[in-house]
Amino acid sequence: MSGMANLRKEIALKVTNPIINLLAKTGLTPNMVTVTGFIVTLVAAGIIVNGNLLLAGIVMLLAGVFDMLDGALARRTGKVTRFGAVLDSTLDRVSEAAILIGVCAFYSQSGQTPAVVLAVVTLTLSLLVSYIRARAEAMGLEGKEGFFTRPERVVALAIGMMFNILVPVLVLVSVLSLITVIQRLANVYRQTK
Repeated sequence: MSGMANLRKEIALKVTNPIINLLAKTGLTPNMVTVTGFIVTLVAAGIIVNGNLLLAGIVMLLAGVFDMLDGALARRTGKVTRFGAVLDSTLDRVSEAAILIGVCAFYSQSGQTPAVVLAVVTLTLSLLVSYIRARAEAMGLEGKEGFFTRPERVVALAIGMMFNILVPVLVLVSVLSLITVIQRLANVYRQTK
């Protein structure tokens, strides 16, 4: 596991353990947490379309917390299921698409075509990062290579919104996602030689 992945895991554990302990006592299922996080993300996408990027960034970070909790809750309560994993992965992709479609709508309202195209490129590359991992793992290969994965993309986009620097952040996310796509493809290539 890479240094970034280890750091991400360590931070997630410190943040989530107290919350997981509480949630485990409530009877909430991991799938309920997954769906709740998805709904919160859709709210963030709606806020983006309405132009309040600061609030959208904050709501995106809140949705990201739910994303950290569902898998941990499943493991803690012994409710890890294959359906839950597929539901989580599916809603993660749809969530990411919803946010970037919201960004497209936001920029299209003011006729900022280059920013709309940039958001579409960012969406495409983001989905490719996840697709390569899924496809590699379906073939029995390791697919987690790369340093810029979904958690980093979510945080970067939220920061871009909150600090009103979204276009430069979209460029950064696109470039780093492209690098991650290349890293993952190279890793798959090495495994298949």
